[in-house]
Amino acid sequence: MKILYLTDQLYLHGGIEKVLTEKVNYLADIAGDDVTVLTYRQQGQAPVYSLSPKIRLLDLHVNYEINKSYFSPINLLKMPAHIWVLVQIIKEMQPEVIVSCSFGPDFYFLPFVCSKTPVIKEFHASRYFSFQSPSSGKARMLDKLSTWIEKKYTQLVVLNPDEVPFYHSDHISVIPNPAEITEVRAGLENRKMLAAGRISPVKNFADLIEAFSRLNARFPDWELHIWGEDYVGTRGKLQEQIDGLGLEKNIRFMGVTPSLQHEMQNYSIYAMTSETECFPMVLLEALSVGLPVISCDAPTGPRHIITDGEDGIVVPYKNLDIFTQKLEQLMTDENLRQKMGAKGRENVQRFAIDKVMQQWRTLFAQVIAERNPLPQPQP
Repeated sequence: MKILYLTDQLYLHGGIEKVLTEKVNYLADIAGDDVTVLTYRQQGQAPVYSLSPKIRLLDLHVNYEINKSYFSPINLLKMPAHIWVLVQIIKEMQPEVIVSCSFGPDFYFLPFVCSKTPVIKEFHASRYFSFQSPSSGKARMLDKLSTWIEKKYTQLVVLNPDEVPFYHSDHISVIPNPAEITEVRAGLENRKMLAAGRISPVKNFADLIEAFSRLNARFPDWELHIWGEDYVGTRGKLQEQIDGLGLEKNIRFMGVTPSLQHEMQNYSIYAMTSETECFPMVLLEALSVGLPVISCDAPTGPRHIITDGEDGIVVPYKNLDIFTQKLEQLMTDENLRQKMGAKGRENVQRFAIDKVMQQWRTLFAQVIAERNPLPQPQP
C-alpha cells in the first residue's frame, strides 16, 4: 500500500512522535508498504526517534506560530500556502490512503482537498473534559465546525472505547497504541520510582509530589525522578513546591532520554497522577519492562491498559489519600512488585505491534476498497 502520514513535526520528544515512528517503521520494514511522512514545521531538525531509511520524510516549511491560535491572523495567512503545497504533493504521490496524526490546521481543510483519497484522522487526546464542561460561545461555534468537519473524514480512529461517544461520525474505529516489547527488565529492588511526560499542568506532577512527601518520613531513602521536557515554565513551579517541602534531595528532574525503557530498569515503581490521559504510551513501556504501575483513573485511558490488582493499581480519580495508601503498599512490598511486574510483561502482549498494526492494515484495506470498489461482472 502507498500511505501518506501527516503530522506537525518529529523532532520533539512525545507520545505522538514515538508511536508514529513505531507504526511507520513497521509498515515500511515489516509490511513492505510505501510510506511517506509529511510534516509542516520540522524546521530542518532530525527526527528525535530513528526512522527507517525506507521512509520518505518531507517538510512543507509552513511553521505556524504555535503559541498563537491557528485562527489568529498571522496563522490564517499561512494556511493558503499550506493547502497549495499539500495538494501538489498529494497529486504527485497519488497515495492510496492518507492518515492525519497530530491536531493542526490541516484538520479543517484536509477532507476537502483529498476528495478522491480516503482520509483517516487519528485522535490522541481525550475529549472527556471538553465534552462534559459547558463551553463559551466561541468554543461552541468551534465545536459545531469540528462536528461538521469530522463527518467529512472517511474514518476516525480513537484509542479506547470510552472516547467513541465524544465524536460525531458513523465511521469510528478503536485501535490502541502499540507497545514496544523489549528484553529490558526492571529489577524492582532499587528504592526509586519514576514518572515521565512533558512537564506541563495536565500531567499534574504536583499531586504526585504531594503524595510522595506524605511518605517521606517513613521512607526517607526513596527517591522520585521525573523525566521529560519543561513546558510553559511548569518545572520551575514544581521545583518551588519540592523546595518548600524540603525534598530537593529526594525528588529530581532528569531531563529527556532517547530510551525511557532503558532507564526504567533502574526503578521499582511507575507513578502517574495526570489530569487526563487517553492512552499513555509510557504505561505500555512500564508494563513491558515489568515495572508495576500506580495511576489515578484519569479519563479515559489508564483503565484500558492497567489490569487493576494484577499488573498495577488504578486509584479513584483525584483521591490523593487512596493514592498515597496504595503507593505506600507498593513501596513496602517488594514481593508484590515482583508479582505485578511479571504479570505486566504478560499482559502487555495484547498490545504487541504485530497485533495493533494488523488492525491498521485491515482498516487501510477496507477504506481503499470502499473508495475504489471492484467492477461488478456484467450479467
